[in-house]
Amino acid sequence: MTETTSRSAEPAVPAFPSDRSCPYHPAPGYAPMGETRPLTRVRLFDGREAWLVTGHAEGRALLADQRLSSEWGNPVFPVVVARTEGREGLSLPLIGVDDPEHARQRRMLIPSFGVKRMAAMRPVLQQEVDRLIDGILADGPTIDLVSRFALPVPSIAICMLLGVPYDDHDLFEERSRDFVGAATSAEADAAFGALYGYLFDLVRGKQEQPGEGLLDELITVQLAEGKLDHDELVKMAMVLLIAGHETTGNAISLGVLALLEHPEQLAALHADDGLLPNAIEELLRFLSVSDFIVRLAVDDIQVGDQTIKAGDGVVLSIMLMNRDGAAYEDPDTLDLRRAAGRHVGFGHGIHQCLGQNLARAELEIALGSLFTRIPTLKLAVPVDEIPISAGHDGQGPRVLPVTW
Repeated sequence: MTETTSRSAEPAVPAFPSDRSCPYHPAPGYAPMGETRPLTRVRLFDGREAWLVTGHAEGRALLADQRLSSEWGNPVFPVVVARTEGREGLSLPLIGVDDPEHARQRRMLIPSFGVKRMAAMRPVLQQEVDRLIDGILADGPTIDLVSRFALPVPSIAICMLLGVPYDDHDLFEERSRDFVGAATSAEADAAFGALYGYLFDLVRGKQEQPGEGLLDELITVQLAEGKLDHDELVKMAMVLLIAGHETTGNAISLGVLALLEHPEQLAALHADDGLLPNAIEELLRFLSVSDFIVRLAVDDIQVGDQTIKAGDGVVLSIMLMNRDGAAYEDPDTLDLRRAAGRHVGFGHGIHQCLGQNLARAELEIALGSLFTRIPTLKLAVPVDEIPISAGHDGQGPRVLPVTW
């Protein structure tokens, strides 16, 4: 009786993650967590407790700390959503491995994501964005911006970079949506298998008939020289394909929504073309499309007066880190002139997003062109009627009806 009474008197550990009520603000239940910076305890869906990191400085330090592991296949790696249950032994390139394996894989890809390569892609991306806007203007004045613009832009870009036929975009977009949005591990496995099968056949075809693109370069150099095998290459392509269009598609649609809801900021952008690069950084901070990063402590880590023990799950809240008042003045306000360069919208440390230069180029071209060519763009429905993603998924509207 005494033990039961004692336990019931303990403060409840909040559940994580939660759904946002506003598309571009933290979930309502996150506010108390943010007030306990830099660390608090949360309960994951399977009942396991983990550390939630909410402090900006502490989170950046932890993301660069190799005592936190990204090895998804570790049987004690924290499980945040049901679809990732039962993945023991699964090794996904880049995002689910640690050094030295991660460093080996990343070195193969760095030249293809450099500033020079991105600069060369910009004119073609601009042409494709203009073509999409031409179609929108022809079919308007009311469209779904997600399906007609926000998702096609990054899909075209990643297809161009990888050498994946854009004619297949409906197939891989559907498969990747099924994978990242799966409610159960069985659904995720089925979507994973379907996308794996498509890319397996694509790589085989490229071995027989090479084309142009990153996959072709990996086949002719890394695969031919035995530096990676066929399975690893296919999984690498999966990671790049999914990450290359899902997150940036959400960032475009959510960026449009946030700017339409902050007309004074949009007016500032219209008045000053040179503001666009800085505006993109502030939007990445403010929106935090990838809401959290999951890690496993493999050694004890002291953070202030708290100790993360080896074996503890660690969830780093990108949104709450980016809204830390110790790092940014008035952090819940969108200010396109803010110096937001130290945001963690692309993560930090050795796993910082490899495609961040491509994402920035896509966002600059997409948002700059859209608001220049359709300056009267506005929402076609009230913002509270726009369906948004669940808290455990990449954040963004599922559809975005706009008019002009």
